[in-house]
Amino acid sequence: MSLDQVVEAHGVRLRPFRAEDVPDIVDGLADPVSQRFTIGPPHPYTEADARWWIDVGAPAVWTGGGAAYAVADPATDRLLGTVTLNNPAPARGQAGIGYWVRPAARGRGIATAATRALGDHALAAGTARLELLTHPENTPSQRVALAAGFRYEGSRRSAAIARDGGRHDLLAWVRLAGDPPGPAVRLLPDLPDGVLTDQVVALRRLAPGDAELMHRLHSRPEVVANQAPPVPPTREAIERRCRLAESGWLTGEIARLLITDVSSGEPVGSCGLSYTDVAGGEASVGYALLPDWRGRGYATRAVRLLAAWAFGAAGVARLAAGTVPDNIASHRVLERVGFHSEGLQRGRLPGLDGTRLDDLTFALLPGDLR
Repeated sequence: MSLDQVVEAHGVRLRPFRAEDVPDIVDGLADPVSQRFTIGPPHPYTEADARWWIDVGAPAVWTGGGAAYAVADPATDRLLGTVTLNNPAPARGQAGIGYWVRPAARGRGIATAATRALGDHALAAGTARLELLTHPENTPSQRVALAAGFRYEGSRRSAAIARDGGRHDLLAWVRLAGDPPGPAVRLLPDLPDGVLTDQVVALRRLAPGDAELMHRLHSRPEVVANQAPPVPPTREAIERRCRLAESGWLTGEIARLLITDVSSGEPVGSCGLSYTDVAGGEASVGYALLPDWRGRGYATRAVRLLAAWAFGAAGVARLAAGTVPDNIASHRVLERVGFHSEGLQRGRLPGLDGTRLDDLTFALLPGDLR
């Protein structure tokens, strides 16, 4: 694989590093966001570290079969960030790709442009597979991966070493030489303007600040009783669920939403959608309400909004919902939306102490939605 020293594409210039780049490299890698999500830079990051990178680090990447570019503004040639081709495996035609962008240059699509530019160039030069790894909470980088044509492939367990010596997972995003051009198609697209509403209830993506409410809701005995297994979640698990809510949307694993009352803005409960059979176009829904908001039709409204979005923007062909057999209130919600009971699956779900729970299954097709 032979790469050009200078690449101009997608509105950015990829070029070798120069001595005058030192202040901008420090500006980028001393930033708290870069320090948190970029693997490897010293802390604190100094001008000496930047000079070492220009004189030793970047040339070593090239010598090892990779590439290390300064990402520059084509009009001024000033450094905006960096993009690298790393961990080359020539025998397999594989390499990794990584980047960072200076704080002042963020929000302008620079990372996406640089990743696309280097990705296009590397694939045209003979690389068959490019891999981009992101921290599970680094959703801006996950959006860059998708916009640059990388598809989510799975989790690399304990693949990264944290600054405290611990380990954490990384998410793998992959682009192949034969993939179609343009952004990767998402299973779960963003909500229109970030919300679904019928002017009575509104649904928005779950956020880190919702952890206290979610823990209170999902720790209630009647809510726990309708989970499988019926075990209350820990506060730590709920906090992690809220922190990773956006990532769940981007990877296509699950859409978690908060239900709110439009007139007051007060939280009402939560709901969610996750694929159970991607190839078959089937997804499942779940929901729970706080006690003060039950009996007002809010769950019905929320599920109806979620189903309409699923059949429309998300392209789902069939929705399923499972309930414990004695949860009559939930059955009524599903029936009002248009779900049909399809039968009892005995012992389908895990219970406590090795027991099994029955699951009453409901299903909805697009033509059933009321």
